[in-house]
Amino acid sequence: MRLVIQRVREARVEVDGRPTGSIAQGLLVLVAVARTDTPADADYLAEKLLSLRIFSDDEGKMNRSVAEIGGSLLFVSNFALYGDCSKGRRPGFDLAAPPEQARALYEYFLGKLRASGVPVETGVFQASMAVHLVNDGPVTLLCESKKEKPHRNGS
Repeated sequence: MRLVIQRVREARVEVDGRPTGSIAQGLLVLVAVARTDTPADADYLAEKLLSLRIFSDDEGKMNRSVAEIGGSLLFVSNFALYGDCSKGRRPGFDLAAPPEQARALYEYFLGKLRASGVPVETGVFQASMAVHLVNDGPVTLLCESKKEKPHRNGS
């Protein structure tokens, strides 16, 4: 699984001009599921996301988690995070999970996060969405459940 995490002052997502999720201070998280992902990947990233200390403490240091500041989470499914642009002009999506597999793991992941007690909002899986945000910092991070192995050119 791959997450793009943005610390935000506020964020919202709309489908067909109608809001489907919105948060005040917290994290906007773009989520992609790979073909090889399992519930263990979702468990790992749920724990990582909830414990990331990326909010400022009283001394201005990144030392607090989203739960510690009373923040919320807004999730947007985004298979394009697995787009491979290394060949040609059109990205390839061979690493991305097919929709049925991705939806199941995405819902499992959301369930783990909702169980934490941190408020969770979402977009609509597989919909075309408009995402609005006020980035805070900006702080934008990439988290993955697996490290991709470097490609070798046969040498």
